[in-house]
This record gives sequence, C-alpha cells and structure tokens, in this order.
Amino acid sequence: MTESEIRAAVYARLDALGIAYRVARHAPAAHIDDCAEIGRRLGATVCKNYFLTTKSRRAYCLCVARPEVRLRTSDLSRQAGTPRLSFAGEDDMVSRLGTRPGSVSPMGLLFDPDGCVRLLVDEGLRGLGDLAFHPCDNTETLAMSEDDFFNRFLPATGHVPQFVTFSGRPFEDTTRFDIL
Repeated sequence: MTESEIRAAVYARLDALGIAYRVARHAPAAHIDDCAEIGRRLGATVCKNYFLTTKSRRAYCLCVARPEVRLRTSDLSRQAGTPRLSFAGEDDMVSRLGTRPGSVSPMGLLFDPDGCVRLLVDEGLRGLGDLAFHPCDNTETLAMSEDDFFNRFLPATGHVPQFVTFSGRPFEDTTRFDIL
C-alpha cells in the first residue's frame, strides 16, 4: 500500500469506529520538535513514538510517550520484561506497522492484526486530554480524545496497552532523533 492508501485506511477505520478527530496538514514533521506548533493548532498533545525491537528481532514494541520524556531503553526493557530494546529498522516498521521512520504512530497498529507488536504507553499520557498522532504519514497529524484513543481505538486494534513510567530529567534537545 502507498502512504496515501495507508493514511486513507486509517481515516476510514476511525470513521467506521465513530471516532471524532481533527486533522492538521503540514510540511513533513519527522521530529517531535517539528510538532509543537501542530499540537497547539490542534489543542492536543502530540505524542512521541518509538518503534523498538530486541537484538533477536523476536519481540517488537511500540512505545507512545509524552513529547518531553527521555527514553532510556534499559529502563523501558526492564518494565516490559524483555531483553534490551533498541530502535527497529525501516523494514520492520514497514512490515509491522505500515509506516516509515518519521511517521511511526499507534495508528499503525491497525496493520498489525496478529498482535505481533506490544504496546507500551507512558503513564503520564493519562489525563492530558486530546492526544495527537500521525496517520502513518508525517505530512498530517490527527487529534482525538484520550477516551476515544484508549477505550475505542486501541480495543479495535486488539492491542492492550502496558503502562510504563519514565523517570529522570525531561528530554533536553541536545540531539535530534527522527523518531516520530
């Protein structure tokens, strides 16, 4: 499927589920810093998304977090109960989530019907209100209510979130990672 077909499939599924959402179209936003203004326009928290795997590539995890968190893969691996997690490659992103680097999103869970990808969600996202994600294409961002995300969208994908916590100082932009 092309990016536009994947994006259309995401919106069609949200429509079929009766989930209300707002969309912002924009220049490619592959880094979380590129999304701050988009989040303000949508009145939502744009989530940071990490697609991770173990060295053996037998386990895959999608971690959805607040934009300011600092990821420590050792802490996340411990909480997930997996061997050390590291960033998954583009081929795995395409085959598991239907997306490419810079566009990773929980919307890609729609393309993981066998549940091969574990979902790890930052506990700090609860209570933030509307959450925003790319529809597997980083030229658009969609926002939906937290309630719709956790209680309608995720159950429809068959993925149950495991809530995780992040400790330490918030992320300080000293290095740019294209991880959205």
